[in-house]
Amino acid sequence: MQLQAVMWLALPLFVAGGSALLAYFIMQARLEVAVSKEREALAEAQGIINAQKSTMEERVKAVQEATRRTTMDEMMKEFRVEERSYVRESKSLESATRTMVTQERMFFRNIPLSEWRDHEMVVEESSQGLALSPANQAPVEFANALPPAETPKSNDRVFPIDQPAKAPAREKRSLAHAGFGAQ
Repeated sequence: MQLQAVMWLALPLFVAGGSALLAYFIMQARLEVAVSKEREALAEAQGIINAQKSTMEERVKAVQEATRRTTMDEMMKEFRVEERSYVRESKSLESATRTMVTQERMFFRNIPLSEWRDHEMVVEESSQGLALSPANQAPVEFANALPPAETPKSNDRVFPIDQPAKAPAREKRSLAHAGFGAQ
């Protein structure tokens, strides 16, 4: 009888141990399922965060570029070119020349950035010079004191007399509003 009593005492302990192992494995499986769902949700959230981060970086770069572009445009609007022109006549005994002189200089707001730059264009050239009438003749000692006719510079546009003078094509300006402030 002792063996039966020990078996009756050991049987509930054996069933309790088996139930505990069964509960442990079931809970372990549930925990693994919950962890895998959490990992899946975390990976999805990280993907969304990374996508939003890259989108936000692109937006920030676009806004910075647009701001830089508008700032540059506003600064370029502050530059202006002032132009003035006049006609210069050079007369000597041998020739007479009419030259159109266009001067320009660049400003930033009201601050001049450059000196006046001259662009000369010969409009009319005559080989007659001063007509020497008896009343108009100068003494010999003063004839050499007259200033010589101006020689054109290398960057001037010179048109020969036998060809009609054409207006030169406007030079391209680096600023979009080069005509701004023209006189």
